[in-house]
Order: sequence, then C-alpha cells, then structure tokens
Amino acid sequence: MAIFWDSLLDALIDTLYVVPILYLAYLIVGYFSHNENEKYSKILHNTKKAGPFIGAFLGCVPQCGFSSLMSQLYSKKMITLGTLFAVFIATSDEAIPLMISQPKFIPSLLLMIGIKVIYAIIVGYIIDGILKIFLKKKLVLHEYHGKHEKIIIDINDKSEANLQSQEIKEQIKDLEEDCIKKGKSTCECHHAHEKDNGHKHTHTHCCATNIFLDALQHTLIIVAYVFIATLAINLIRGYCGGLEPLQKFFTNNSYIQILLACVIGLIPNCAASVFLVELFMEGVIIFPALVAGLSAGAGIGLIVLFTVNYKKTWLNILITLILLLLSILLGVIINFIPIW
Repeated sequence: MAIFWDSLLDALIDTLYVVPILYLAYLIVGYFSHNENEKYSKILHNTKKAGPFIGAFLGCVPQCGFSSLMSQLYSKKMITLGTLFAVFIATSDEAIPLMISQPKFIPSLLLMIGIKVIYAIIVGYIIDGILKIFLKKKLVLHEYHGKHEKIIIDINDKSEANLQSQEIKEQIKDLEEDCIKKGKSTCECHHAHEKDNGHKHTHTHCCATNIFLDALQHTLIIVAYVFIATLAINLIRGYCGGLEPLQKFFTNNSYIQILLACVIGLIPNCAASVFLVELFMEGVIIFPALVAGLSAGAGIGLIVLFTVNYKKTWLNILITLILLLLSILLGVIINFIPIW
C-alpha cells in the first residue's frame, strides 16, 4: 500500500510540474491563432518550406512544450505533417538536463542530439515531399452566413463545378484582402457581413476574446491525461522492485532492446524519457536503443494530438505507428554504424 501512495504522490508532483509548461504552450497557441494576430499566423504559413528544419531544432529544447505546441498548430493546419514529425523525432524531453547532470555522458548526449536532428530534418522533408506529390486536392474553407462548407478543389479538374469552387475561393481571398486594407480582421468582416444580412454571430474559438481562459481549459483537460499516465508508470516501476528485473526483461539482444525502448518511448509522458536515460546510464540498454526510444517519445505531444485532433483519430493512430516505425529504423541504422 505504501508503494501506491508514494506513486500517487510522485504522480501528483510530476503533473503539477508540467502544468506551467502546458499553460504557456496553450497561451502561445492562442496568441498565434487569434484573429487579432493573423499576421503571425501568415508568417508560420509562409515558412512551411523551412518547417522541418526549424521544427528539428525546436524539438531539441528540453521539456515537451514544443511537441504539445506543434500538435496544436498541426491540428489548426498551421504547420505541415513533416514539421510535426521533425519535432516529435527531435524531442528528447527530460533526457538532456538529466544527461548533462552526469558529465561522463555529455559526449553521448551531443552525439544523440546530432543524430536526432539530422534524421528529423531528413524525415520531415521526405514526408512533406511525398504529400506534395501524391495529394492533388486542396481543402478550402468557405464561410458563408456563419456556416462552414468544405469545398474540395482538384487542381487537375477543369469541370464547371470545380471552376465555380475556385471562383468562390478567389472571392473569399478578395474579401479578406479588402478587410485587411480597411484595418479589420477577417473575423470582424464576417461580423459585419452577417449583421448586414440579418444573421446573428456566435463567438467560436477562432475569435475567442479571452485566450487565458481558453488556455486554462485546454490545460486542465491535458493534465488529467498526464496524471493518469504518470501514475501508471510509477506503479509499474514501484512494483517491479528496481532495475534488476528490467535487465532480464530487456535481455542482451540489441534489436529487442530497440523495439522495447521505442514502445516505452511512445508512452505520452515525460517520465518515459527519464526512465530510458536511467536504463542507459545503468547499462541496461545500449545507445541505439536510447536514441530510438527518445525518437519515438514526443512527451505529451501525442496526448495533445489525440485530444485536439479528435475528429481524425485514424490519422492520429497512423501518425503514431509511422513514428514508431521510423524510430525503430533509426535504432537499427545506428546499431550497424560503429559511432557509439
């Protein structure tokens, strides 16, 4: 029973530690996505080509704030899928400060960061390149009298219906450009348009007036998931009795270690990265397994992705599986290269 209460207390402390990071991340998201700050959103859209490169370096920042932030931005279509993967792969969470605290592991840390960044950039651009080649349709959001209508435009389709959809797109673009010239946001323009046509406007997230309360609401939802995940990890570690049973569990087979490390890394919690680093520093797992596991681990980024992008659960599952396979591939590649 003592193990349970200790695990519960540690889970509570670990969760409270994550709260300010999450809240700050959601404040940033709210600031960038708010219609009063459209120019900042446009900057993110205009730099999509450099997204995987920038994302790989952002992922190197300790903690998992950027992975959760990028998951939110991806759900809003403000970054590409390649950028999201670059951030997830490059994220090392708590591993960096933990390994810095042990000077003898700093060379391994620097090598790990270099490998993960290069791999993240390559993977990010490959994914964006594949999507650019095979996806020939563009999704346009047409807002008319407060209602959202999805219009699929095929760039190779010259039919009358498709050309009409393109005309609608151009009309929306002209309307927004005219609003900007008048010093108004697109949200304000829709307010005026609906008022002139006798329609009542209801505030949604796109024009939320209080980003602080909105950020708090999202934070509380995610914190509940973080607490449950942390408690589960602490209970497993507590009842296993330390690292000795784990040494038998991981065995000396490098490929099994890589696979198991990646599965552990997928656990959406900061404790997973700490657990993997401890295993590496204790000599339980090898360097390729550590890198693979940390590449699969995106902190709470996956929880945020499944929460904010809940309407596309199938896509979230596919992203998770691809991340797992890419991480295993990286571990196998490193295992064959005698650089560690």
